[in-house]
Amino acid sequence: MSETLALAGQNLLSPIVLAFALGLVAALARSDLTIPEAMAKGLSIYLLFAIGLKGGVEVAATGLNASIGLGLLAGVVLSTTLPLLAYLLLRLLSRLDPVNAAAVAGHYGSISIVTFVAATSLLQSVGVSFEGWLVAVAAVMEAPAILTALWLAGRANNNGNGGMPWREISLNGSIVLLIGAFLIGWAVGPAGMAEVEGFFTIPFKGILCLFLLDMGLVAGRGLRNGARHLRPGLIGFGILMPLVGGLIGAVTGWLIGLSTGGVAILATLSASASYIAVPAAMRVALPQANPAIYLTLALGVTFPFNLAFGITLYLLMARWLTGG
Repeated sequence: MSETLALAGQNLLSPIVLAFALGLVAALARSDLTIPEAMAKGLSIYLLFAIGLKGGVEVAATGLNASIGLGLLAGVVLSTTLPLLAYLLLRLLSRLDPVNAAAVAGHYGSISIVTFVAATSLLQSVGVSFEGWLVAVAAVMEAPAILTALWLAGRANNNGNGGMPWREISLNGSIVLLIGAFLIGWAVGPAGMAEVEGFFTIPFKGILCLFLLDMGLVAGRGLRNGARHLRPGLIGFGILMPLVGGLIGAVTGWLIGLSTGGVAILATLSASASYIAVPAAMRVALPQANPAIYLTLALGVTFPFNLAFGITLYLLMARWLTGG
């Protein structure tokens, strides 16, 4: 119990969580603190490139193997099926109509790359290693959930959903950057990484703090403007679904033989909710769905919960399953 409390305290008092909290409080207090949009975009590009690069270098160092293939398959299956469970829970816990429920469900099969980064940061701070190639799993988990959400909406709307936004899905900036950087890292390997390590490794956590400060500001503004849409059932879903998804991801990671850190990372990916790729696709494919619901729920409820408490719980799940 004392170890659990110490781990939770270490996570809550980490610079990245406190940076997010600062932004959240500032926005809720209506401070004029802002991060210029161009700077926020630059921070996002840096983080995505660094994450993808490190993952590609890891694969170059270890080589392709059955574990990586199994991990990628597990990611696709999780991303495809978790929205089905999310949709069912939403219909049970809330009064959302089928189209809005489908749009929300799609966010909970895709992933939050920032939650992924926060999880890797916590694991590194407590000395728990993990499979670096899991960044590739994060990349493949972006799109399948979108397709499942559109299928769910199509079932509820006999007039169709306007067609699947294949271009928006496949060429979404975060996906292109993550996969592209991964391929670069795979191509150059550890030797190439050594040339840019001073830029992509040492400043990484400091830049992550600034990015999470901006995320806190965005989440706080979203809560201020969209809180009226968050009824108790939806808030309950925003906390219950990551716990359920995290448990499913943890068990899946354990079954395919991941390390303790790897199980925690896959649990985190399964528990997170997208607030970049999926909202962009939903705006095109399901314009009738309300962004104030799906974006506020993902960014204003689930993201802070995962950042403050969820990641610690997923690591504890992983340790329990693996005995690590």
